[in-house]
Amino acid sequence: MKTLNRVGLAALSLMLSTSVAFAQTEVTWWHAMGGELGEKLEEIVAGYNASQSDYVVTPVYKGTYAETMTAAIAAFRAGEQPEIVQVFEVGTGTMMAAKGAVYPVYQLMADMGAEFDPADYLPTVVGYYTDTEGNMLSMPFNSSTPIMYYNKDVFAAAGLDPEMPPKTWEELEAFSRQIMESGAATCGFTSGWISWAQLENFSAWHNQPIGTLENGFGGLDTEFVVNGPLQAKHWENLKNWQDEGVFQYGGPGGGADAPSKFYTGECAIYMNSSASRAGVLANAEGFEVGFGMLPHYEEVEPQNSIIGGATLWVLQGADEGQYKGVADFFSYLSSAEVQADWHQFSGYLPITQAAYDLGQEQGYYEANPGSDVAIKQMTLNAPTENSKGLRFGNYVQIRDVIDQEFQALLTGDKTAQQALDDLVSRGNQILRDFQAANQ
Repeated sequence: MKTLNRVGLAALSLMLSTSVAFAQTEVTWWHAMGGELGEKLEEIVAGYNASQSDYVVTPVYKGTYAETMTAAIAAFRAGEQPEIVQVFEVGTGTMMAAKGAVYPVYQLMADMGAEFDPADYLPTVVGYYTDTEGNMLSMPFNSSTPIMYYNKDVFAAAGLDPEMPPKTWEELEAFSRQIMESGAATCGFTSGWISWAQLENFSAWHNQPIGTLENGFGGLDTEFVVNGPLQAKHWENLKNWQDEGVFQYGGPGGGADAPSKFYTGECAIYMNSSASRAGVLANAEGFEVGFGMLPHYEEVEPQNSIIGGATLWVLQGADEGQYKGVADFFSYLSSAEVQADWHQFSGYLPITQAAYDLGQEQGYYEANPGSDVAIKQMTLNAPTENSKGLRFGNYVQIRDVIDQEFQALLTGDKTAQQALDDLVSRGNQILRDFQAANQ
């Protein structure tokens, strides 16, 4: 009888634990993080799932940013959408225009009674993802900005101060020529993401408009104005520097060939995402890496750079229990401990002031020189209408146009002004098509 009682108690315990497991509300998160970043993301999710028993978040890798957003839109139309989808920053305009598909984060957190204060987040991060009333539409997760990496050993070999990266484009050109003439490296600099680093961020950093209506924040009838004199001067310089070997083009999109040019010591300077930090340090072949802000032209005081990366959008169609889980998970993701750990591992920006402060208390920035360059660059000045970001529909297509026009410049088919004028003309047509489809 005692044995039966023990068996009965074990069965009852199993039934209770099973019912608890079944009672957990599942939240699905589609994301675009592969490799080490994807493994870290899964570690964060596992930590959340272990921290409570009401909800279980299931991360699902869906490919590139573009593939993930496309998959989410198709799934929504089929009524099979996830609760959370990670969308890169240039998809913001498209997501905002998806009427009825999005549950704005500020509204979600209020409806679910979750503790949420937009003032806790870094203004230069939040500003990109808020509407004209200042309401936060999506939850920042992995935000980055382009910075300068440089080879300290090459600088020293060329007779340059390895602790002094170039601050201006004029200095960068002079340093590059000295490096090449000394034989320390065969190329001055390369860059990932021409569209992001050498046009969008270049414009914001120099406080130049990218488009009308506050770079598209003010409405769908925005137009591109990125063909101004300073942008044309810069693209013309890039063309001339490419011809002379001072600059080496890394390819369209993210610039797949650019990293190896830096890792192997071929190019002394490399501009790319702050989130490339871990990869740069891991792959740099036997030399010390330095970090610096993006260069600016002497006649212009630098403003602030703008972000890349992605945020988490909540989609309509789930039940209240799932939305409570989403809100709870977002609170966990925004905690100082989680954000500081993610930032320090990845090189992405800490999205909250508390996460940055925690890193300082931990001595992380002191122990890892240059790890706060992106934060200082992003917060150098309060954002202006020209430097708080951009919000254009179908911007993924427009970035393809940017690459095409830049390549036409490099091959000599167009001058810098012609390439940028054609970019504006072609880009505006895409904006008008988007406007017609979403008004």
